[in-house]
Amino acid sequence: MADNRGNLFFILPNAMADITGRHAAALMSSPAPAAIIGSKAAGLMRLAQLGLPVPPAFVLGTALCREYFTHGGRLPDGTRELLAEGLSRLEQATGCGFGRVRRPLLVSVRSGAPVSMPGMLQTILNVGLGEQNSRGLLRASGNPRYVHDCYRRLVRDYTVAVHGADAGQFDMLIARQCVLQALDSASELDSTALAEVANESLQLALALTGQPFPQDPMDQLLGAVEAVLRSWYDDKASHYRRINGIDDAMGTAVTVQAMVFGNNGGTSGAGVGFTRDPATGENRAYLDFLFNAQGEDVVSGRYAGHETAQLSLRLPLVAAELARIREVLEAEFHDMQDFEFTVENGRLYLLQTRSGKRTPWAALRIAVDMVNENLVTPAQALLRLEGIELERLERLRLADQAGGKPLASATPASIGVASGAIAFDLQSAAALAARGESVILVRPEIATADVEGIAAADGVLTAAGSRTSHAAVVARQLGKVCLVNCQALLVNPKESSCTIGEVRLIEGDALTLDGDTGRVYAGRLAVEHERPRLALEQVAAWRASAALANKLI
Repeated sequence: MADNRGNLFFILPNAMADITGRHAAALMSSPAPAAIIGSKAAGLMRLAQLGLPVPPAFVLGTALCREYFTHGGRLPDGTRELLAEGLSRLEQATGCGFGRVRRPLLVSVRSGAPVSMPGMLQTILNVGLGEQNSRGLLRASGNPRYVHDCYRRLVRDYTVAVHGADAGQFDMLIARQCVLQALDSASELDSTALAEVANESLQLALALTGQPFPQDPMDQLLGAVEAVLRSWYDDKASHYRRINGIDDAMGTAVTVQAMVFGNNGGTSGAGVGFTRDPATGENRAYLDFLFNAQGEDVVSGRYAGHETAQLSLRLPLVAAELARIREVLEAEFHDMQDFEFTVENGRLYLLQTRSGKRTPWAALRIAVDMVNENLVTPAQALLRLEGIELERLERLRLADQAGGKPLASATPASIGVASGAIAFDLQSAAALAARGESVILVRPEIATADVEGIAAADGVLTAAGSRTSHAAVVARQLGKVCLVNCQALLVNPKESSCTIGEVRLIEGDALTLDGDTGRVYAGRLAVEHERPRLALEQVAAWRASAALANKLI
């Protein structure tokens, strides 16, 4: 095997992370191991060291990504053996076997750039599942619905990520079953319907790619690893790096983690949480959760996290543990955290934590509050506020009596008010913005592929999605007003029109979005400007104190 074991690292739960390879000494002493193993793995490592529940994982470091592109998009020699070594450790940790018929081990294959790039790179779940071991998974779980659901998800996501197929064609298979059975969503389909979708997905994958879906688990894993590496230069990832000043040379790590299953029944689910409100900065939990779902359902922008309120009622111990973890995370990281979690049969697992993207308004409030709570020093808070034009920071609110009757209501994912001309696609949004127009991007759902349109728009309105979807996170970070899950919105992109309630609107018509209430109004409404004066006064006092201290030195 080629000498590339320095690219292999392990993260084991409830213990110090076990690290092998020639980078071990540097990793243990480095203040920023994310440069070597990616930010996702670095966060998981710290969670494991805290004794928090993390599924076991191994990581192929960022150096492998750089080697991959240096060699013309070819995996370095010995990569298969490297993966086999990592899988062996996961098998020891889980008691399951990768490719084994009985008690099969399934893994997720996730990206991990050194800095956070939410939703910009590929993720493939349920890798290792095939025709043979699906029966073993059924014997182990006794839940045929979840087995068929995992399989149809894998076929869809693998074919899209590895071969660049159109995800919409797979989604139409689910939509057709929902129509046939008069159901609202895939979460309501039974095992028979999902088995049919899985079989149809296999046929569609063959039709789209000209080759059958791979049944060899290692072939699946190698394909998934390459898809993650290639996604580093996907258009949306490259655009995100450009607008955020992220170096192309960093590359991404690849985290291979034992699967935990949020789609395993009524006491399972997936969620995303922020330890504080990323829109306003308020010190309160901010969670979206879906029962009987996998994590991509919450962050994809296709579904609303509307079952959050039921979490404390149906799984009170999990809700209590999440409240405790919220405090643990802020005590450890001294910043607001954005974390992903899965609940499998009533047991909580953490899959990621990172410093959460926030609006500029929230960034100021969080900085001031964390100084007052002795979580950070004024000097640290000032560093976090660099790059924000505090002298221009303001929040727009609708003027008194400006609202009139709203067309509809949605779930606010950001704050403020945005008015502008409707655009239904990225090109129209960019063209209107280039002419100096304010733009409202209106979409059936919000996806990270829309990042260019989000950046060009002043506000975003979608019919589906949750406030913690990756694309909503990006909109918030960019300071855009964002309303999701507007159930009264029906978009007809072919005619460049939409209806909101009973009102039909075409491209160029004006809309106003109120991020405080979630209401949607026709036309451009008057606004009032609010400044965070008390918080700004505190920042001014820190700066004055720092300047005085520098004078005295």
